[in-house]
Amino acid sequence: MAAVENWFTGEGDGFRLLGTRCAACASVFFPREDAHCRNPGCAGGDLEEVPLSPRGRIWSYTDSRYRPPSPYVSDPELPWEPYALIAVELESERIVVLGQAVPGITVADLAVGMEVEVVPGVLGEDADTAWTTWHWRPAGVTA
Repeated sequence: MAAVENWFTGEGDGFRLLGTRCAACASVFFPREDAHCRNPGCAGGDLEEVPLSPRGRIWSYTDSRYRPPSPYVSDPELPWEPYALIAVELESERIVVLGQAVPGITVADLAVGMEVEVVPGVLGEDADTAWTTWHWRPAGVTA
């Protein structure tokens, strides 16, 4: 089950984040915008869903060393597992998208300017459901 509906689609090499593009000014938005163009210099136009570039370059990164407060969902009975957060610049869309690194990748493995690709990931799971999301993985890494 998708953690957030209509933010991504596909599987494997076809996995993509979904944004929206304004028909009037060509601005691209992620998270998607379905009501109106957020560009203050635009009078507005129809918004169409567009798949975003599957690769980008690291603009910035950090690690999450503490359990975030609610509404973040995590099991307080389990020990906190730090993870890397990556801000990725998608050059053709001219936007920066934030997401977690794939499990096993730490800030020691990352560098500003490094090419990364979007891949499906799991945000959390219980006995009945796995909530899917996206992760960023350094290009060329297959694990």
